[in-house]
Amino acid sequence: MKRSVIKMTSLLLVFLMVTGGLGIVSAQADDTLNILFWQAASNVNPYLSGGTKELEAAALVLEPLARIDPDGVLTPFLAADIPTVANGGVSEDLTTITWTLQEGLLWSDGTPVTSADVVFTYEYCTNEETGCAQLTFFDGVASVEAMDDLTIVITFDGPKPYPYGPFVSFQSPIIQAAQFADCIGANAQNCTDQNFGPIGTGPYVVDEFLANDVVTYTVNENYRVEGQPYFSRVVFKGGGDAESAARAVLETGEADYAWNLQIAPDVLLEMESAGLGTVIVGFATNVERLMMNQTNPDPALGDARSVWAEDGSNGHPFLNDPVVYQAMSMAIDRNIIAEQLYGAGGIATCNVLPGPPAYASSNNDSCLTQDIDGANAMLDEAGIVDSDGDGIREYDGIPMSILYQTSTNAVRQNTQALIKQWWEEIGIEVELRNIDAAVFFGGDPASPDTYGKFYADIEMYTNGSSGPDPETYMAAWTCSSVSGPDNNWLGNNVPRYCNPEYDALVQAMSDTADLDERASLAIQMNDLLVQDGVMIPLIYRGSVSAHSNTVEGVQMNAWDAELWNVAEWVRSE
Repeated sequence: MKRSVIKMTSLLLVFLMVTGGLGIVSAQADDTLNILFWQAASNVNPYLSGGTKELEAAALVLEPLARIDPDGVLTPFLAADIPTVANGGVSEDLTTITWTLQEGLLWSDGTPVTSADVVFTYEYCTNEETGCAQLTFFDGVASVEAMDDLTIVITFDGPKPYPYGPFVSFQSPIIQAAQFADCIGANAQNCTDQNFGPIGTGPYVVDEFLANDVVTYTVNENYRVEGQPYFSRVVFKGGGDAESAARAVLETGEADYAWNLQIAPDVLLEMESAGLGTVIVGFATNVERLMMNQTNPDPALGDARSVWAEDGSNGHPFLNDPVVYQAMSMAIDRNIIAEQLYGAGGIATCNVLPGPPAYASSNNDSCLTQDIDGANAMLDEAGIVDSDGDGIREYDGIPMSILYQTSTNAVRQNTQALIKQWWEEIGIEVELRNIDAAVFFGGDPASPDTYGKFYADIEMYTNGSSGPDPETYMAAWTCSSVSGPDNNWLGNNVPRYCNPEYDALVQAMSDTADLDERASLAIQMNDLLVQDGVMIPLIYRGSVSAHSNTVEGVQMNAWDAELWNVAEWVRSE
């Protein structure tokens, strides 16, 4: 069947879906699972799009060797187990990892899955002309070899303490060599049938695909788990907006699942009160935080403004003092910010790295309790006082006035307003500034308003690790990564933090394969960043979706595909 052709059944389906501008087939059809992604999929090939909507649409069909579960833990899927140094799957010198496929795996067309498919997937993505969106998953890979039908050896170009990038998670699944044989390189984008309907090992196969609208799936009769999936048909509908999608699940019962519900907390809570659905949240590593400029942003400095000096001569006038940044942190009520501005999608946090659970420090939890009286007392005891009665404390004769900037966003402006109030209660004058997101997060070295240039005392945004292992993420705050004119202000170390002790921990992690030791090193790095006042963490941000109360088995996952265990979903009686 040519899936790119719209048949009469597709037209009927679209007609049934359109009710009031955006609706879908009734969620009461027991054998049909209705999923709403208000951003529609443009293809079902994750190697040709980095968009979440395409990755999720493909996750029902294509699978990796291993996935990451909701707790950030690796779990085998097509592989028989997770290779480690202890079980011999990772070499002692950390340069190779050996994966073994489960026996008896079949593609949805009934042909065997072999190691040759894994090798082909590597060759497909790493071909320079393919334009592979997931190329970074193969960074440092020297070769991928099939040792026999079930065994794959990946060799890296140097020691790789965390070798679980290639073929792990929904961003790096296995595709069938036979189907995509003529789609490598420049022809990749022209393979419409393959990109719209890949042959896979997942619980479903694409029945029909309508670009930027709807994907319909039916059961993969060769799926390896007996009795799964429960639903005989899946409708993956795109379009509309987050509020319409939420209403379809929570208020009208038209849909079974709605993704990425970026809605005001009170509105979402009111929808949920209808009793038809449940709001679910998944947390990975994203944290809304305050970056504390370690350098002096005074415009009078000219070209030296916000520029890190190796000899420490251009440090911030007062933000580097532990008494100051500790008092500023103590004055903030993170719980109010979380409850009023984020709702289910945010949790107060004291850590830059709040997950996975094994990597989360418990050494900074005192920040969860606001203490304005304590902050004032700390500053008074340190002799940082308001000597002229104007309500602003002075630090070595310098008024403690700060510029606090962030991107233009309603939640962020409301957060700014709250923090400004609390800081002024401890004698710190605050000027607020918001910058258009396209400019703030842009990389124009000529612009004075980018977050990388950091021409302010404090700036706020969200960041997080791209996966459960934080080695690359935590390495962002080494001395060599300082953002400055020598790298066009594109260095990852935006606060301009430089601590040899921190750099040593980063180096130690790059040499350590044991997961428990890596977690310990990550906690130590997190604690330095927090306790040295490099950042003030505020909110642990989650991904918010919702499912019908008639659907059971949903396990929200912010580390992998939200639909990662869709084969286990069932309709309750």
